[in-house]
Formats: sequence, structure tokens, C-alpha cells
Amino acid sequence: MSNIELTSKIENIKTLQTMIDELTAEMEAVKDEVKAEMNAKGVDEMTVSCFKVRYKEVKSSRFDSTAFKKTHADLYEQYCKTTFSKRFSIA
Repeated sequence: MSNIELTSKIENIKTLQTMIDELTAEMEAVKDEVKAEMNAKGVDEMTVSCFKVRYKEVKSSRFDSTAFKKTHADLYEQYCKTTFSKRFSIA
């Protein structure tokens, strides 16, 4: 692949990423409007046309590795696993 072709592909990636970012922001704004309407109505679930919309509190439990590392550093190191991956970025 030539330098010109690579430049064109990278420019295309940047353009597409900008479009994705703009659409994501627009989608989040519309979601926020629907959430605000649900809050105003005092509901966490509603049916609109053929869509069921839910905006509910969800409880979850997560392991606090930072606190565990502070209190059990040796044990943390014993079970800590190093992984490798490749990251693609354009600056």
C-alpha cells in the first residue's frame, strides 16, 4: 500500500471517528430526554408504541482490587497476572 493510500485510509478513519463521536453525543442527548420524561412521569418502565423502555436502578457488586492490594499486598502479587495486547491509535 502506498503512502498516499495509507494517508487516505487514515483520513477516512479520522472522519468516521468524528462522525461516530457526533452521533454518540446526539444519541446520548436523546436518551437523556427520554430519561427526563420518565423521571417527570415517575416511572422506571413504560411502553411506547411497540417499544418497552426501562430506566431502572441496577445493583451490582464489584471486587475492590485497590483496597485488597493495600491490605493484602503479598496475596495480590501472588495472583496478579500480567497480560499483553496491542493498541491501535492515531494522533
